[in-house]
Amino acid sequence: MSSSSSWLLFRPLPSPRSPRGSPRNLYRIPAVNLKPKKQFSKLKPFARNAVTESSSSSSDSPKSFDPPDPQFLLQELADSFNLPPDYFSQLPSDLRLDLNDAAFDLSNGPVMEQCGQELGMMLLNISRAWETADTSTSTALVNNLPVLFSSLTSNNKSALGTRLTSAGRRFQSMGQYGQGELQRISKAMISTGKLLSATPIVDETGGGSKEETRMFKFGELQIELTREKAYIGAAIGFVYGIISWELSQGIQNVPESTFQYANENALLIAKSLRGTLLVLFYGSTVLSGFATLGLLLLSRELKSGKKEEGT
Repeated sequence: MSSSSSWLLFRPLPSPRSPRGSPRNLYRIPAVNLKPKKQFSKLKPFARNAVTESSSSSSDSPKSFDPPDPQFLLQELADSFNLPPDYFSQLPSDLRLDLNDAAFDLSNGPVMEQCGQELGMMLLNISRAWETADTSTSTALVNNLPVLFSSLTSNNKSALGTRLTSAGRRFQSMGQYGQGELQRISKAMISTGKLLSATPIVDETGGGSKEETRMFKFGELQIELTREKAYIGAAIGFVYGIISWELSQGIQNVPESTFQYANENALLIAKSLRGTLLVLFYGSTVLSGFATLGLLLLSRELKSGKKEEGT
């Protein structure tokens, strides 16, 4: 009995079974509980890097959209005109024509009214230097643009930008020449012109009306036409037309029978001269009439434009 009881004490106990008969592991730890921590530890540096990249990109984005400084672009434009003294005079004839077109685009229209007195006069002098192929004068005048820029109004800057862009396209159409000086000038003028032309225009008329003026350009002659000047020109044209008409009538009333010359050749020369003078004075009368009528219509147009601005 004692031996059987001692045998039972040292007999291994049967392992407990699950209700389905499979052995139960009481010490098993689910591995699923550790995965979220591992996933979170892996995702955390990625999220930190994403936040860092987004913050750095957001901090750098305003710097990338900063507009260039107009003063700096004007200085680049001035530097592009540092050319040899005889550069423009050595251009071929076709490029000289393009240079004249650029001069016209830079200073045509009411340049004094749009750009102001000082800048308008400077643009007129620059265009005159281009037309006469005076490189030294052109360089000296363009170098003064950065100095004058600070005194310009918003409307002056916008008008200057439009004129620089138009003239720069003329330089661009010249193509490659020499060491590419013309293309550097065109790039500087177009980039500067586009920036300045985007300047918002401010209404500077105020309460008073400003008389409309027009600028006529014929070669080196620059004439600012106002309503008073148009009336004066019409009066001069009318008086000149009357004088031409009276002279033509006086010549025509001279009968040919009164011509007394030594020979037939002298008589033929006198008759041809009489016919030439008649054509000249009659033509002057007609042209004076058209000029007088045109100036009267122009003065009326300027007057109506002034009334519209006043209302």
